[in-house]
Amino acid sequence: MYVKGVGPRVAEMLAVKGIQTAEDLLYHLPFRYEDRQNPRSLDELKAGEMASVIAEVRGSALLRTRKAPIFELTVGQGHCALKCVWFNGTYLNGKFHAGQTVAIYGKVEPSRSSSNFKMIQPQFELLPDESAYAETRLLEVGRITPVYESLGGNKLTSRWQRKVIFNLLEQMRGAMPECLPRTLLERLGLPDRETALRDVHFPPEGTPFAQLQSAGTAAHRRLIFEELFFLELGLELKRRRMRERAGIPFATTDKVREAIREVLPFHPTTAQKRALGEIVTDMRGASPMRRLLQGDVGSGKTIVAFQAMLVAMENGYQAALMAPTEILATQHFLAARKLLERSSRKPRIVLLTGSLDEDKKRHTRGLINRGDAQLVIGTHALIEEKVLFDNLGLVVVDEQHRFGVLQRFKLMKKPNQPEPDVLVMTATPIPRTLALSLYGDLDLSVLDELPPGRTPIVTRRVAGERADEVWEFVRKQVALKRQAYIVYPVIEGTKDDQPELDFSHDPDAGLDDAIGSSSPVSKTRPGAPKLIRKGKTAELFPNSAIEARPSTKSGLKSAVDMHEKLRSGPLAGLRVGLLHGRLDADEKEIIMRRFQRGEIDVLVATTVIEVGVDVPNATVMVIEHAERFGLAQLHQLRGRVGRGAAKSYCILMTGPKVSELAEERLNAMVRTQDGFELAELDLTMRGPGEFFGTRQAGLPDFRVANLVRDRKLLELAKQEASKFANEPDAELTEAERARVWGRLKDAWQRRYGLVEAG
Repeated sequence: MYVKGVGPRVAEMLAVKGIQTAEDLLYHLPFRYEDRQNPRSLDELKAGEMASVIAEVRGSALLRTRKAPIFELTVGQGHCALKCVWFNGTYLNGKFHAGQTVAIYGKVEPSRSSSNFKMIQPQFELLPDESAYAETRLLEVGRITPVYESLGGNKLTSRWQRKVIFNLLEQMRGAMPECLPRTLLERLGLPDRETALRDVHFPPEGTPFAQLQSAGTAAHRRLIFEELFFLELGLELKRRRMRERAGIPFATTDKVREAIREVLPFHPTTAQKRALGEIVTDMRGASPMRRLLQGDVGSGKTIVAFQAMLVAMENGYQAALMAPTEILATQHFLAARKLLERSSRKPRIVLLTGSLDEDKKRHTRGLINRGDAQLVIGTHALIEEKVLFDNLGLVVVDEQHRFGVLQRFKLMKKPNQPEPDVLVMTATPIPRTLALSLYGDLDLSVLDELPPGRTPIVTRRVAGERADEVWEFVRKQVALKRQAYIVYPVIEGTKDDQPELDFSHDPDAGLDDAIGSSSPVSKTRPGAPKLIRKGKTAELFPNSAIEARPSTKSGLKSAVDMHEKLRSGPLAGLRVGLLHGRLDADEKEIIMRRFQRGEIDVLVATTVIEVGVDVPNATVMVIEHAERFGLAQLHQLRGRVGRGAAKSYCILMTGPKVSELAEERLNAMVRTQDGFELAELDLTMRGPGEFFGTRQAGLPDFRVANLVRDRKLLELAKQEASKFANEPDAELTEAERARVWGRLKDAWQRRYGLVEAG
């Protein structure tokens, strides 16, 4: 439809921001509001307040200065005057004429000129005459005014958006189609769609300002619920259609149970038995399993997955396990060989990764295609077109968020074969709100307890000035026949082209480097040296206090540089290895094997060791520049130690600058080892869009909802979506039902993109 004020050029600018239709523009909601009700007279103004003023233009001038042109406007009421100033205000020259009526909103500041007060960069709107103040078309003052994020340059400003959206709402008055059932809206006490959009953009008089700012009005709740309802309805539809497909009804005979029992290395935890029970129940069903197995680091997900794969193999089917890195795939391959060598069946296990030479790949693909390989482990190489399974029964995807939703089901069947079961594993504890949205089409199993023998990890935070004590502590642990990791955020030199530098997704991590230490956003600890010596930190390093000094601008320590410095300095005489993402796969495997065999005492690394590396003898994890890592990443790194019976330690060494958010992360790490508690905090601090440190996580790009703020509405939306799909309301008309499904198809395919509405 034609929208007044949106021509071809503006439409192109809007499309860049993801606004391609009139509806997209209407769902581009204000991110805050300004209370511009009750305009003030000039003689009532007070310095420091935000005020709305309607006055007469007295004069204007464009002043040329060496730095930038300044536009000054003088307005008045009777004998009182107010000066308004805009820097770089050339675009305003000639816009104002004496005698015009203008509405002004801004912060009142004292003035040294003839007028008592001034406003700098105020919002304004020219009015035809004073009577226009009473008209509803007044958008800038005399009301609670919406403020929007700019959509591009000086043209698509908040003021431009107010005007265009107001005209669009007027154009569609009485003609906006409803997309939710009337009975549902009545039961939940929510307004219709048109009323909600109108009230969100231009709140009626008397709307509580605090509710507007927190998106808590009935209008906001309606639009948030609508978005979450269609998300959950789409996920429910995917689940329902999956249940209609032909799967593999695996049998769990005494022979299968015995095969599982003979490979178990220890007595499983209650959580492991519960999770395996849920998985096996799904596998026995006639429809394909789609289940998420999540648990904290070290909770034993892999052994549960291997047990599920044994069920498939004992039924004569192949099983496949896909991991995000070659190191992790290789580790799974070695673990599977060690575990399944106890099996009387002795299944053939193969490894397929991108770094294998072409002859080896061809040979392995042949084994897979002929069914001679019962258990196939690999990286994304498993989903290449050349890989064809003979009789695939179960797919296990490890650390699924690193692959993206589209790859989840690429390991599929041959024609005319039933679909394999899919088990998704993640060691990132996922808050329930994210699980409901990101993994809402999967059933959920949670491992919430650690296997026996796992000891708590002592976590301490230490200022970088005390590095000598930390290295001495590492030497003492090595003398006790233990091993240690030392992790750095970058590989070498500058930050460019360094895949391990995941902290760049953190809101404040790396901020000082990006904007310079003089920026007001950069936060350093208080200037005077401060001695801190108390509690558990003093017990771990008892000989000196932690000194927090004023920081100077400096680069990050890198793994390559520190490897050289440590092995020739503080850790001289120890066997110090180096591992990072730029090494080829063979080098990585050799180093990790040597570390696992105890041939390396201290492994200097980047976050390439974050996921899955299992060395029970490693008892120390030192993380330098810990303030630069995200909370989930810190927790994953800590999970690399404490995997044996010996007491383990995680030492968080900080640089001279620690932001407030980083302080919160570090304190949380010291306070708790509960990955689910840390995940909730991480979600709150970083927001859902960055929770995984990557947009390929498959998280929908919400227009209205916020998963942190709107948790209760998400739960409600899930309930109502399930009810709508599975328990039809007798009062619903066929037209309403068709309208909901039609809206789902449009919203699901266009807005969420990664998945389809059927």
